[in-house]
Amino acid sequence: MNQLQTEIAEHWKTKIMPFWSKLKDEDHGGFYGWVGNDLQINHQAPKGGIATARQLWSFSAAYRVTGEDIWREHAEHAYRFLTGHLMDREHGGLYWMVDATGEALDTSKHVYTQSFGVYALSEYYRATRDASALDLAKTLFMLIESKGFNTEASAYKEQFDRCWNEQPNEMLSENGVIADYTMNTHIHVLEAYTTLYRVWPDPQVKASLERLLGILYERVYDKNTRFLGVFFNKKWESIIDLRSFGHDIEASWLIDDALKVLGLEHHPQYAAMVTDIAYNILSVAIQADGSLMNEQEGKHVDTTRIWWVQAEAMVGFYNAYQRTRDSKFLETVEQLWNYTQTHIVDSRPGGEWYWAVDENGTPDHHEMAGPWKCPYHNSRFCIELMERMG
Repeated sequence: MNQLQTEIAEHWKTKIMPFWSKLKDEDHGGFYGWVGNDLQINHQAPKGGIATARQLWSFSAAYRVTGEDIWREHAEHAYRFLTGHLMDREHGGLYWMVDATGEALDTSKHVYTQSFGVYALSEYYRATRDASALDLAKTLFMLIESKGFNTEASAYKEQFDRCWNEQPNEMLSENGVIADYTMNTHIHVLEAYTTLYRVWPDPQVKASLERLLGILYERVYDKNTRFLGVFFNKKWESIIDLRSFGHDIEASWLIDDALKVLGLEHHPQYAAMVTDIAYNILSVAIQADGSLMNEQEGKHVDTTRIWWVQAEAMVGFYNAYQRTRDSKFLETVEQLWNYTQTHIVDSRPGGEWYWAVDENGTPDHHEMAGPWKCPYHNSRFCIELMERMG
C-alpha cells in the first residue's frame, strides 16, 4: 500500500499539477479554457463556470495538503477570476460561460454550476481562511435553496436563465432526453454541502444534507437493482433505462463523506446503500483488464474507458475497502491504477490524462482540457488516496 501511495503522490506532483499550472492566464485572469488533443493551448477559448470552480477547488486543496505557496497563488488567481467575472453581482449566481477575457458569454444559471461554486469556495476558505470566500459560499447556498429547490417535489431543479426563470435542462441532459431532475446534480449538491458543512456547521446546511440523503435513498437509489437512476421527470419517474457506472461508484463515496461529517456513518440504511452500490459496480462493470466501463443504456453497453470514471472508481472502491476491509476492493484499486497508468495517462511530454480510450486502449481525440476536463476528478483521486492512506 505504501508503494501505491508513493506512486500516486509522485504522479500528482510531477504529471497532473504541472499540466494545469501551465494554463494560468496572466493576461486576462483565470486559466486557459482549451487544450486540444495535440497539446496546443487555445488562448482565445471561452472559460466555463464549472471549470473555473473546479480549478479553484483543485488548487485550494493542493495548498491545503502541501502548504506550498505556488498552489495558494494559483488558488487566489482562480478565486479572483471566479468572483470578478463569473459571479453575477446583479442577479446572483455563477454564469455558465465567459469569453477568454472574462466577458459574459452564456449567462445561464445551473444548480450544478452553483454547487461547484459552493464546493470550491468552501475548500478555498478551508485552505486559506479567507472569510470573504465563506461569505460567498453561504450566499450561493442560500441561492440554491431559495431558487433551485422545489419544495413540493423535494427535488433540486436544474437550469435557469440569468434572472432565475426555469428553463429546459439542456445543459445536463444526455442520451436523447431532457430531464427535469438528475442524479448528477443531486450528488454534486450533496458534495458541495458536505464541504460547506465542514467549515460552517450551520443547522440549515445540516438539514439540507439530511434531506439530500433521504432524496437519494428514496428517489434515486433502486434498492432492488442497487443502481442509481440517472434522469427523471417532475414526478420523479425514471425516463430512461440508463445505468451510469462511474456516477454510481462516485456517489457511493460522496454519500459516505456526507455521512461522516454528519456523524451518521452507522446509519443502517445509508451505510448499506454505500457498500451495496460498491459491490454492485464491482460485479457488473469492472473488466478483466482492470478498468471500469462507462454506462449501459437498455441492452447496449458502452465499454469506453473514460478518465474521470477510472479516477472516481479508485476513490469509491478504496472507500469501500475502508468500510468493509474486503481485500477485493483494494485489489481493484490497484488494478485500476495499473490500467490508468498504462492506458489513460498520456505519456507524451507535457501531457496529462486522455479523455477516454476504447476497449483496446486506443485514445480518442477529445480535448485535454476544456469546459468539462479540469484538474478535479484525477487530482482529487490523488489527494483522497494520499490522505486516506495516511
